Amino acid sequence: MTYTLESINAKTWEGDLLFLYGDEAAERNLPLGKKEIELLKARRSEEREQLLVFDRLPYHIYVLSFDSEKNAPECQEKLRRSAARLLKQLKADKVSRLAITGEGVLPEEVEAMIEGLTLADYSFDRYYNKERYHLNELVIDSLYLKAEELEVAQKLWNRIYWCREWVNLPVQDLNATGFAEELASIAADFDEVECTVMDKRQIESLRMGGLLAVNRGSVDEPRFVVLEYKPRSAAKEAPICLVGKGIMYDTGGLNIKPDDYMQEMKSDMAGAATMASVLFAAADNQLPVHLVALLPLTDNRPGFNAYAADDILTMYDGTTVEVVNTDAEGRLILADAIAYASRNYSPKLIIDVATLTGAAVRAISTFGIAAMQEGADNPMAMLKVVGEQVYERLVEFPMWEEYGEYIKSDYADLRNCGSTPQAGTITAGKFLAHFAHGVPYIHLDIAGVAYFTKPQHCYQVGASGYGIRLLYAFLQMQDMIEK
Repeated sequence: MTYTLESINAKTWEGDLLFLYGDEAAERNLPLGKKEIELLKARRSEEREQLLVFDRLPYHIYVLSFDSEKNAPECQEKLRRSAARLLKQLKADKVSRLAITGEGVLPEEVEAMIEGLTLADYSFDRYYNKERYHLNELVIDSLYLKAEELEVAQKLWNRIYWCREWVNLPVQDLNATGFAEELASIAADFDEVECTVMDKRQIESLRMGGLLAVNRGSVDEPRFVVLEYKPRSAAKEAPICLVGKGIMYDTGGLNIKPDDYMQEMKSDMAGAATMASVLFAAADNQLPVHLVALLPLTDNRPGFNAYAADDILTMYDGTTVEVVNTDAEGRLILADAIAYASRNYSPKLIIDVATLTGAAVRAISTFGIAAMQEGADNPMAMLKVVGEQVYERLVEFPMWEEYGEYIKSDYADLRNCGSTPQAGTITAGKFLAHFAHGVPYIHLDIAGVAYFTKPQHCYQVGASGYGIRLLYAFLQMQDMIEK
């Protein structure tokens, strides 16, 4: 999709037009006849949130009525979600170019609508032989957005697009080595991003027992990718470390997944795709924040000398771990990466993102992120505020000391799965927090929101890129606080 800025007069515009109608002040500039305005007002009196279509052959006027009196984050999210409904109508009308304007609307509301259209218009097309519908161009009223603001937003949306592409790709076309090569290629385009790709021999020299164990059943070698964005403006600052789970495909290992639970397991690397995308978005827009993304990559298969329940692993930091379930593999590769971050970068904060537990989905469904923290009260509070603003919301779970009892082992320092089916999301977070070694730590479980099996909100079926807008906005707040 391309975006252009123009001065738009709704009453004289020749072409398909979206008019945003947030309150009655919009009436004075509605490009409608008297009877059409009366119809619109009557419909709006019954329900404020509506889409009405008026024919102006060969074009259409789409009037999106919304409630501008809602609080700002909720109003903006409603606009994003209305985009999917609008796109269905645009597809039916074969619209390829759409202008957007309004009256009495805020720039943030216009941008939210554009963002919603951008997110909703994405679909995973590369394996289709027939061309699928997409909105080709948005013409945006220059009254609401400046060119530099649009450029910043476009760069962020582009990174969300590529995150979704990576997550949607099957492992046959994107395995650990291929993903590492792609990340290195992208990093090479930036002056202030360095990429280090560690192969199996180097991972062995680091004694990353978790990553190596999970990889033992696979024909494909593992990779450990470290991306560092170090702008001059933040060169002296301790970094924020972003750790992402990169299980390129998850069969469950020897504890193989039953029935159809293996479906969509190409998405188990969404954490790594998310964290790479956040770092690249920060570099695109030159955010003055020192970042390090640490991405352990492998698939989890039951072949060869696959690791097994009852195995005892020695992790990067020397912690021994009893394997209870080979399908609790994500926390093993994350543990090595978190410990590596703590030891080698002395970060001010570690955040991990992972499609980690089905328990998170059972707890809060597909409406937000299950979050935990140790020693990071203030960053977590800020993340919650930002989450409400961008509507990628968090539910904070406790990390009480008592949960540590569930991951104690009779044979090793820890067990990789809780001793009870209860509190599965929390015990996974508690396990990971051990490897931060006192560094302020936040765990974000995106199992419910990284990949949708049916359209939801402004997302089609497939990968969502959920969490990128949250973390990007959080990093923007870091800049404001540190100033």
